[in-house]
Amino acid sequence: MPHYYFEDCVVGESRSFGQYEVTRESVLAFARQFDPQPFHLDDEVAAKTPFGRLAASGWHTCAMTMRMMVEHWTAIGLESLGSPGLEDLRWLKPVYPGDILHVHYECLDRRPSLSRPDIGLVKGAWRTVNQDDVTVCSFTATTMVRRRPAPGRT
Repeated sequence: MPHYYFEDCVVGESRSFGQYEVTRESVLAFARQFDPQPFHLDDEVAAKTPFGRLAASGWHTCAMTMRMMVEHWTAIGLESLGSPGLEDLRWLKPVYPGDILHVHYECLDRRPSLSRPDIGLVKGAWRTVNQDDVTVCSFTATTMVRRRPAPGRT
């Protein structure tokens, strides 16, 4: 399996990846469990809102994005150690059943951790887009990434 360490992250690098088909069943199941607002659960109610029809919760959009991120990280062998958080989360357009989501990423900055020499912090801009390349969600996040082991260490 490949390893992708902090030192492999390049400021300005961009990637596009993932494919996640939004289903009516998943929208309803997520809403029932985590965001039971009527416009996420009921077609008639949703039709009378700015959404115009049943729409996924923004939190569901974030969860689908996270799934694509982790699948991509696993494929490239990113040595991710989690995240201290994100900034500027925006839900820009509704996500509907039948949409197919993808992720665009750009590395904005990277720096070694001041308190943990084995970790680097990578800041990235993330955009989730639908099948028409319309941005539905965006945020900036910092990821803690393992630094490449020094020669002679594992």
